[in-house]
Amino acid sequence: MTAPRLGLRANLPQFALLVGLNAFVGAMVGLERTVLPLIGEQEFGLASKTAITSFIVSFGLTKAVLNLVAARLSDRIGRKPILVAGWLFALPVPFLIIGAPAWWWIDVANVLLGANQALAWSMTVVMKVDLVGPRRRGLALGLNEFAGYFAVGVTSWITGYIAGHWALRPQPFYLGIGVAVVGLVVSALFVRETRGHVRVEAAATAGAGDHPAPSFGHIFRVTSVGNLSLFAACQAGLVNNLNDGMSWGLYPLFFAAYGLGVQQIGVVKAVYPAVWGLLQVLTGPLSDRVGRRGLIAWGMTVQAAGIWLTVLVPAYGAWLLGAALQGLGTAMVYPTLLAAITDHAQPAWRASALGVYRFWRDLGYAVGALLAGLVADLVGLGAAIHVGAALTLASGLVAARTMRAPQSTAPTGAARTRRLTGTASFPP
Repeated sequence: MTAPRLGLRANLPQFALLVGLNAFVGAMVGLERTVLPLIGEQEFGLASKTAITSFIVSFGLTKAVLNLVAARLSDRIGRKPILVAGWLFALPVPFLIIGAPAWWWIDVANVLLGANQALAWSMTVVMKVDLVGPRRRGLALGLNEFAGYFAVGVTSWITGYIAGHWALRPQPFYLGIGVAVVGLVVSALFVRETRGHVRVEAAATAGAGDHPAPSFGHIFRVTSVGNLSLFAACQAGLVNNLNDGMSWGLYPLFFAAYGLGVQQIGVVKAVYPAVWGLLQVLTGPLSDRVGRRGLIAWGMTVQAAGIWLTVLVPAYGAWLLGAALQGLGTAMVYPTLLAAITDHAQPAWRASALGVYRFWRDLGYAVGALLAGLVADLVGLGAAIHVGAALTLASGLVAARTMRAPQSTAPTGAARTRRLTGTASFPP
């Protein structure tokens, strides 16, 4: 049997398949972006913004916790079984939303959706990184996130269009049934395991075989707080998804309060992830050339500007521009943060480090939805959006201050130990 080869060209068919598959993963989230908060308000009569955003809290908590499980299990049993399991969790989601007689059914559906996103999206990320090797990670992650979030944008627009012509339920969610079935079939029949590529890379990494893989507890501590650059990435990821959770839950209600129709809301909600998705094709590989820190710090700043424009200028054109700015800023940040994690993690524990980062990042959905709902209930929708913008700007300043470039060569011996424990000294 031929040994696996690293590189985009050597693995192009499988890489392209995973890019396409992640578009289906993103489409599952896009089903909810426009219509679900409106269903809570208009069909279930929910007045509390905290109650309406509860579905994002259940989604974010589930996705965050299972990111840890998915990454660790994939190191032990393989990537493909986790990917297939993720699509099995997706199958009931559209049926639960279509038939929900009470809002708690929506919360249950989003627990399953969170599991789907944690397992399936995590594996498309990890498998692409496995295939391309260390030189093209930014490009790989940019293409992965492009496919997923462009699909979020397209599906957000489609569901808004369908809801505007028919109803908020059930018609927009019929699409989700087909997406889940296709995702499961492709994952089970056509995706190949990539752990062999990890072994090839680990064998080629200087000193990789001299030390056993650290415990998961150690990886969690180092990735979360033990290494300044990894900490900077984790906090930026959390705040990025905090403002995304805020916009997911509150923007449709905010726009509707100004009299915007569901089709127009769908357009605004589509612009943000579409710009985000498209531009990641450029920002991912750009981060390979110019470094991670500048893109991350400025990306958070651009996001904050887009959020403030949305809340300060209540006009349709300003909302479209604000969504585009938020998408641009997120495109600068999203693949770059993932690539920054891989810069500072060895192949033997890279998947676990990505899982820890994704835990903190996706916990931001729950934190953002809960915080936004509480602030909106206490002092109004506008105040909640202002809070999201201020936290985003502060996060960018933290990243600019604390993130460092990785060492240019793989560490060996004591140097590797210092890097793992977060005590290595990185050049500015």
